[in-house]
Amino acid sequence: MSKASVIISFYNRIDQLKLILTALNQQTFSDFEVIISDDGSNKEVVDEIQNIINQYSFDITHVWHPDNGFNKTKILNKSIISSKADYLIFIDGDCIPANTFIDDHLKYSQDKRVLIGRRVELSLKLSEKITSEYIQSRKFKWLSSIALLDSFKSDTRKAEAGIRMSSKWINEKLGSYNKGILGCNFSVHKSLLLELNGFDERYIYPGVGEDTELRERVRHAGLEIFKPKFALVQYHLWHKKQSRSGQAENMKLLKETMENKYIKTPYGINKE
Repeated sequence: MSKASVIISFYNRIDQLKLILTALNQQTFSDFEVIISDDGSNKEVVDEIQNIINQYSFDITHVWHPDNGFNKTKILNKSIISSKADYLIFIDGDCIPANTFIDDHLKYSQDKRVLIGRRVELSLKLSEKITSEYIQSRKFKWLSSIALLDSFKSDTRKAEAGIRMSSKWINEKLGSYNKGILGCNFSVHKSLLLELNGFDERYIYPGVGEDTELRERVRHAGLEIFKPKFALVQYHLWHKKQSRSGQAENMKLLKETMENKYIKTPYGINKE
């Protein structure tokens, strides 16, 4: 059994998925599986995933359901059940993990801890340069420095999030606690997430929502949310901002969780 399951939230962008898989193929830690958590991609994409699934050095499982709008939390819960490892690492389908990404997540994991990572927001210009060949070249190891330079002359943001230090002592000492959960870069023991009953499946609009709701339940349970100071690096590919039209509805659901002090959501993997 693999030591970690990397769960990728995915929908139709096979080009970006290939970049992520290329980056995962170069990780400094290799004992992991990948779950493609597919929120209803079309048949052409599904067929292509089946064609590429054996091209990598790790096991890949494709978990899919029919397209019925934004149902990220439903397919994530199915992916949690399908995962075989004891430790789960969550990323989004537009985020490229640095070579030490999985190694770092496991390095700072603890039984009663949810780990939060860092994300560099690449500009459109820099995002367009990220190809499979780029990721396999020496340039990728220098992407944090390239992003820092780009931040002075272009639209790359949070470039400082690409700074990585290997010292566990420094990262634990300078790390921060009880921050928000970043849905595109966090990890947790599977057993802990099952105790919380996974994600609240009522979230059907993108934006502030399912990860924030999970954060509240983690806090209600008295668990630790920890963000190492210089580790768990990933690079977010540029895209237009998503619609926030359902934000008011998301906030109603979040308010319910906060007022009822939910720990185990009634609307998760097991319905009550």
